[in-house]
Amino acid sequence: MARGGHNEERGDAERKCIVTGEVQPKAGLIRFVVGPDNQVVPDVLGKLPGRGMYVTADRKSLDAATKGQFARSAKQAVTVPDGLADTVEAQLARRTVDLIALARKAGLAVCGFEKVKGWLAGGERVRVLVQASDGSERGKTKLWTPEGARYFGCLTAAELGLAFGRQTVIHGALATGGLSNRVVEEATKLRGLREKDGGDAASGKDKEAR
Repeated sequence: MARGGHNEERGDAERKCIVTGEVQPKAGLIRFVVGPDNQVVPDVLGKLPGRGMYVTADRKSLDAATKGQFARSAKQAVTVPDGLADTVEAQLARRTVDLIALARKAGLAVCGFEKVKGWLAGGERVRVLVQASDGSERGKTKLWTPEGARYFGCLTAAELGLAFGRQTVIHGALATGGLSNRVVEEATKLRGLREKDGGDAASGKDKEAR
């Protein structure tokens, strides 16, 4: 499908970033469209109608796009809302939290140090290890990312708490499966927008687990 919930938005489909000019998988790009009022609208879910404009999922690229790149790509005058990067970050965070919540309800995610450690030590097929960006570094280093799995530290304890139905959560793990792959996709974009805060870079685990 070319529009709406188009399947091509996933998988190996590629698009060019309007800022860097690099062609890359859509999984690493954020889609934008121009609304009826000529305002640039982020399309985190990739379902809005209209010609898509793609920007690499990091703050530097998004900030650059607001300085004329959207208008050049759309070939028309457009309005860029204030705080666009913050809006995208908030939407990606919500999307990631919602996907983790779905995985939890499906029995594919656990939280809490002991439960996560049990999954890791018990040979569970862990796809994602996720830990709160504002959690204790000492505590987080006691867990490890299995070979072939992914690590993310771009969500806060409060955000992870929302995903697991608790006030706060520091440690979580997701089993292999389609939902976990979607979490990886959205969390990767979110990490790109939050790296400047040092949340993920502090531990370095994200760069080790690919």
